[in-house]
Amino acid sequence: MNVGIIDYGAGNLQSVLNAFHALGAEANLITTPEELDGLTHLVLPGQGEFGDCSRKLEASGMTEPVKNWIAANKPFLGICVGYQLLFEGSDESPSAKGLGIFKGHNVKFQKEAGLKIPHMGWNGVTPQNPEHSMWNGMSDEPYFYYVHSYFPKAEEPDVVAAVTTYGTQTFHGAVTRDNLIATQFHPEKSQHAGLQLLKNFLAL
Repeated sequence: MNVGIIDYGAGNLQSVLNAFHALGAEANLITTPEELDGLTHLVLPGQGEFGDCSRKLEASGMTEPVKNWIAANKPFLGICVGYQLLFEGSDESPSAKGLGIFKGHNVKFQKEAGLKIPHMGWNGVTPQNPEHSMWNGMSDEPYFYYVHSYFPKAEEPDVVAAVTTYGTQTFHGAVTRDNLIATQFHPEKSQHAGLQLLKNFLAL
């Protein structure tokens, strides 16, 4: 296995890199399409504003290579804004386009008494298909670490891998299709459950 973590100036790169190294995986930061050669797994992290991340990804020259990688059904992991970018757009940046891998749009949490935005901290997630390999070795309701104000609303119910409830609002915490996994939560910051999910991703 040879994991490439896309460095386009918009991700929590060192934590992601350290998590894969903790699992004994060969993992490196990549900045150009040429560095995709020889990789077995690809990771798109992301932190910050949707439009800024979209522009930085495009400027890096990685937008089309990422789409081609996913179209070829190679193991792919999107994290946080790297998850949001897989959808068509976001209310956070109406003029910015996502990759359009999934139908749907990113929306902000609705204001609610006692609810802090951004959503920051640990939350249980409810797998929608517990038999999927991404949940191997986990409890029925694993806990993961979140930091976000926006989240995708997937239009295709069959791609939703997990839902999470924050206050009275339930949102899509993860999606999956074939060899693609993408999560709103941060597996690299989620201790045992997060490392187990990364281990399951490496097994794809």
